[in-house]
Amino acid sequence: MKNIRLIFKGVSEIIGDEDLCLLILTDMLETRQIGIVCDQYMQQQFNMRMGQRKPSLPYLPEVLCSMVNRRQDESYEIHILDIVNGDYVCEIVDRFSNFRKRMRAGDAILLSLISDIPLFIDTQLMMRQSVPYQSNSMRLSIPVNAISDSMLQHAMDKAVEGENYELASHLRDELNRRKENRKE
Repeated sequence: MKNIRLIFKGVSEIIGDEDLCLLILTDMLETRQIGIVCDQYMQQQFNMRMGQRKPSLPYLPEVLCSMVNRRQDESYEIHILDIVNGDYVCEIVDRFSNFRKRMRAGDAILLSLISDIPLFIDTQLMMRQSVPYQSNSMRLSIPVNAISDSMLQHAMDKAVEGENYELASHLRDELNRRKENRKE
C-alpha cells in the first residue's frame, strides 16, 4: 500500500455551522489538499495549540507525547486508511512491534501535530478525497462521503428549506445508500 505524507495547514470554519470545522491537510509538495470535518471541541484543541497564548502547564496529550518521544527512534506513524459513512478510519502504528490502535481522525491529526509523529494517507484515498491545493483560497470542496450522517441530514433539511430540491435529492440518496450499506 502506497502512502502520501500529510502536513497540517490549519483549521477552517464551516460557514453556517459553528459546531463544525475543517482540518486542512496537504501533501508534502502542497499540490493537493484534503479537508477533514471535526467538531467544535477539536477546533478548540487545535486553536489552543496554534494560538499565541500557550498554557502555563502542559495538557495531557503534550505530557504523554513527551514521554513517547523519549524513545529516540521514529517508531510511530499515523495512517488514514479509509472513509466509512463520513468518518475517516485512522490508526497509530508502532512500526517495530506492529501494534495498531484505531482512533478518531481529529485526535490522530492533533497527536501528529503535538508529537511530530508522521501522518500518512493511502494514495488512492487521497486522490479520491482531495482537491488541488490553493494556498490563499477561502473555499474548499469536500466530497459528500466525508460528511457525517447528521451533517447530511442537516444539509438536506436546509436544501429543502431553500427549495433546492435537486441537492436535497442527492443528499437523501447518499443517506439511503449508507443505510443500505449498514444493513449488509
